[in-house]
Amino acid sequence: MITFLILLALIAFALYRFLEHPKFGKAPSGERLTLIQNSPQYKNGKFENQSFTPDLAEGASMTGVLFEFFFKKVDRKTPTDLIPSVKTNLHELPIDLDVLVWFGHSSYFIQLEGKRFLIDPVFSGNASPIPGTTKSFKGSDVYTVDDLPEIDYLLITHDHYDHLDYETILKLKPKTKKIITALGVGSHFEFWGFPAENIIEKDWFSTIELDENLTLHTAPSRHFSGRSFKRCNTLWTSFILETKDFKMYLGGDSGYDKHFAEIGEKYGPFDIALLDNGQYNEKWKYIHNMPEDVIKAIKDLKAKRVFPVHSSKFALSLHSWDAPLIKVTELNSLSENPVPLITPMIGEKVELKNEKQEFKQWWRNIR
Repeated sequence: MITFLILLALIAFALYRFLEHPKFGKAPSGERLTLIQNSPQYKNGKFENQSFTPDLAEGASMTGVLFEFFFKKVDRKTPTDLIPSVKTNLHELPIDLDVLVWFGHSSYFIQLEGKRFLIDPVFSGNASPIPGTTKSFKGSDVYTVDDLPEIDYLLITHDHYDHLDYETILKLKPKTKKIITALGVGSHFEFWGFPAENIIEKDWFSTIELDENLTLHTAPSRHFSGRSFKRCNTLWTSFILETKDFKMYLGGDSGYDKHFAEIGEKYGPFDIALLDNGQYNEKWKYIHNMPEDVIKAIKDLKAKRVFPVHSSKFALSLHSWDAPLIKVTELNSLSENPVPLITPMIGEKVELKNEKQEFKQWWRNIR
């Protein structure tokens, strides 16, 4: 009995020390917490979505989900071939060139109106706080922080590990001028040594005038947040990036809901929309779009072109690695009003204002 109690104590101590690692960030406090508590989105001690959003769909249980995740065999969940890529030299891009470069999953670089943006960067090769448990696909890590130029605005949609990567963020510190994120997330950055004056935190439906040519808006998404056992103590968001003649919707993670139509009505139409399309499952359909939801969201947002993201780098669900791209492509082609899909390889330049740019279905024939 004594041996058992000692073992339990050692496990508890090891867990405590593990959770003390700075990668877990810091919960909001002080003035930041007061600001959070005054948010219309903050209710009953946590942030809430516009609509009731259960963790799991009706009929699903956490026990069942965990059992499937660890024991269910999924064909081609991880590719055996290398993910193909091209290596665009971001340091040598002319500053007046309006482009997007995708790094896999939901990480990408945007250059627009002479400003450089970096969104949800993950370059550590892992999307989990536990090393080696959620490794990136072979071939998907062709970029590192060293490949990035100085960043004017680092945008973070929410604080999950596949969007806010501690190791990457620390390396970005010397290159990052300003951070723009949702309420509470700045607490992590300040804890990690970023100057408070460089952190901009906003609630939904806020507007930031970046300069005379660029405006950024924040808007809802349907998701959740959290980096340890405490959930929803920071906000999640989507962004609208707008110039005088061009609009982009940067969706972050989201399940389908009325917010897409509201955003389309308030801020649309959009020249390009980036939409969460991957790591989905019927059992958590309220927090991640199913491919058919992406098609509905395209219409709601009034998007002229759509970039389906959140795929091709990490296996966080129970579908084959290429199912998101295959399904959304098929559903879009069968829809009443199909729109051009932006489907670049990792590292391939996307010309933001070239509506006729075409992309290969690069995922075909990759095992």
